[in-house]
Amino acid sequence: MEVCYQLPVLPLDRPVPKHVLSRRGAISFSSSSSLFGAPDPRQLSQRRGAISYDSSDQTALYIRMLGACVVFKQLFARDVRVRSQVGFEPERRSSHPYLCIDFRTLHTRLRCGSTSASSGPETRVHRLLSFQRYLHSSRLLRGVPQQIPLHILDEDYTGQARCMLEKVGNWNFDIFRFDRLTNGNSLITLTSHLLNQYGLVELFQLDMVKLWRFLVMVQEDYHSNNPYHNAVHAADVTQAMYCYLREPMLAKSLTSYDILLGLLAAATHDLDHPGVNQPFLIKTDHYLATLYRNTSVLENHHWKSAVGLLRETGLFSHLPAEDSLNMERDLGSLILATDISRQNEYLSRFRMHLDQNNLCLSNASHRHFILQMALKCADICNPCRPWEQSKQWSEKVTEEFFQQGDIEKKHKLEVSPLCDRETNTVGNIQIGFMTYVAEPLFAEWARFSDTRLSQTMLGHMGLNKASWGGLQQEQTPISEEAEASADTEDAATAVQRDANTAAVAGGTSSKEIPQGSRES
Repeated sequence: MEVCYQLPVLPLDRPVPKHVLSRRGAISFSSSSSLFGAPDPRQLSQRRGAISYDSSDQTALYIRMLGACVVFKQLFARDVRVRSQVGFEPERRSSHPYLCIDFRTLHTRLRCGSTSASSGPETRVHRLLSFQRYLHSSRLLRGVPQQIPLHILDEDYTGQARCMLEKVGNWNFDIFRFDRLTNGNSLITLTSHLLNQYGLVELFQLDMVKLWRFLVMVQEDYHSNNPYHNAVHAADVTQAMYCYLREPMLAKSLTSYDILLGLLAAATHDLDHPGVNQPFLIKTDHYLATLYRNTSVLENHHWKSAVGLLRETGLFSHLPAEDSLNMERDLGSLILATDISRQNEYLSRFRMHLDQNNLCLSNASHRHFILQMALKCADICNPCRPWEQSKQWSEKVTEEFFQQGDIEKKHKLEVSPLCDRETNTVGNIQIGFMTYVAEPLFAEWARFSDTRLSQTMLGHMGLNKASWGGLQQEQTPISEEAEASADTEDAATAVQRDANTAAVAGGTSSKEIPQGSRES
């Protein structure tokens, strides 16, 4: 059965109407209803919709929904057809039946040892977009799995969390401990504290209720089932970004607008991450890859999801429409810069500026570029953390790689580089990542900002790289050391090849990527 609805086409230069953003469950389908009738009011109160747009196509709209998987299959100038994934035949079948794959369900099945991928009610395909929001009816329960009881935090825990916030600018800040002390609310607590510390709430006249709602929704939209790309990672990146903003070169030049933009971009840079990479979405012909034309697919989705939450909460609704749109576009420019497939592009530009010594931070576009580089550093700073923290992050990101590989094996897809747990180890993946990705970036950052923090980060990275090499040798018999060395080189090469493949597959059309070009 095919159900079509006509939706208005919203131009980019006009804000989304409030009646659109405020509608809860505007389009709802129920498999138990013979005529797809009105949704249950109890379910209706828990649903929220948000509209996002594609920067290069005013008609590329999609609605983020809960409960039903709603996919835009046709994007016409005046006619946008919305079809439910329940009960209709897609217009174009790809070679793989994973158009709207439910990655969290797959992860759960793999852990439970399920061998059937198409039996019973599990065959119902849900949307990829966020469904963290309905996991808990209470707004106080954030990121806590239902099977784990919530322990009420006493004053001792909250007091320790406050003490940690007093040292939030310390590079040794333990985000894992802070997340435990805040009962899984590290992203909300940290971001709110930093915004208040800089006086941005008063300066931009932000409504505290709207701000709190926005931060809660941001944290909810990170998938707690992801081993790595979750709200704790976002909090860690936000804390690192704060450390960079305090560096002398930036602290004396950045405006309040720059600081607000940097903190919001750090908090939302991986919003609604599905736990798989861009090449996976492309080769399975996922609708997000189609929507964003295989270009910075995840980063575009993170950005549009953040814009949807900004508009849904009305956080900047009191600002002039032009200022609000500029904020959204600049936010996208920062988030899109975290695309690893564009690493060489940004690094070459950064190196050229440093070689020519022509960075002028009184220029708005140069400040924006430095914010992009700072966010890129914050996003991949895990190898630069102290060993205990760095090791945990390395294990988490590798486990996420391996879970993607398990999905690919289960569905007889070619296993992506670094995602096969039988041929890769945490150590060889990390050594390759440090050698080809992290070290070149942080070496140039140290040229730009030659401070104690930069030297500390490079020192930690060198020690961590040596530690992984030592662990590799301890775990490998002498007779296999040569083979292990070759495996490490293969993994290092795979890191570089994976980034290059993503760059080719994703494209690098600059006209689709907003750049900070505002002059002071």
